[in-house]
Amino acid sequence: MLANEWLKNAYSIMQKIESTQSDNIRKAATMMADSIETERWVHTFGCGHATIPVEEMYPRIGGFVGFHPIVELPMTFFTGITGQMGIHQFLFLERVEGYGNAIMKAYNFDRNDCMWIFSHTGINNVNIDVALRAKELGMKVIAYGSAGEARGKATRHPCGKTIFEIADIVVDSCVPVTDASVPLKNHPDKVGPLSTHAFVTLVWLTITTVAEILADRGVKLYIHPSHNIPGDTTAHERLNNCLDEYKKRVSGL
Repeated sequence: MLANEWLKNAYSIMQKIESTQSDNIRKAATMMADSIETERWVHTFGCGHATIPVEEMYPRIGGFVGFHPIVELPMTFFTGITGQMGIHQFLFLERVEGYGNAIMKAYNFDRNDCMWIFSHTGINNVNIDVALRAKELGMKVIAYGSAGEARGKATRHPCGKTIFEIADIVVDSCVPVTDASVPLKNHPDKVGPLSTHAFVTLVWLTITTVAEILADRGVKLYIHPSHNIPGDTTAHERLNNCLDEYKKRVSGL
């Protein structure tokens, strides 16, 4: 069954991440913890389906204040597919040099922040614009994507580098650069992509490590609680405290 083949591929990716990326995840998590401890931000960015890990981490039950999602609507809104904000426009925009700079102008940043970018191939201009501008502002840049598989792939950006060559820390998603992983008879293209599965796995491997580091340092975390558990009479209070803290910190952005 092709479903079992995809499942086997997904397991394999998780095992490869565990065996090869643990040290880099720890380095990235330490950098993120340093930002959050100073009540600054880990800004998170991606385009297309790489916005899914951004939306997964916060606001989310089990997530906590410190991660600031930057999600540009034309780069993520795929429900139309064609027509307004369709795939054709998205493919054009992610390759336009300067669009990432315009996105960065919409926010205030601090050198104690860091920028966490998700990019499968690392070659498109918007992500690279964001990474370069973040570094100009003194931030550390952390890139997650198929770095090993993308090695040698030509960037589209005039700087001549991929995002993996720009970032201070790179964590490899270990996904084939083709993304789709299951061959289908009578078809030239495979089905069953793996990048989203890998990115979400990496998100929680990283964030749980950040939480552990901060807790060991004695830092109070404002954790987004489940408010659907019968009998938990303080859940809404904890949720409001979490959102109030986020509101206070995000006001300067």
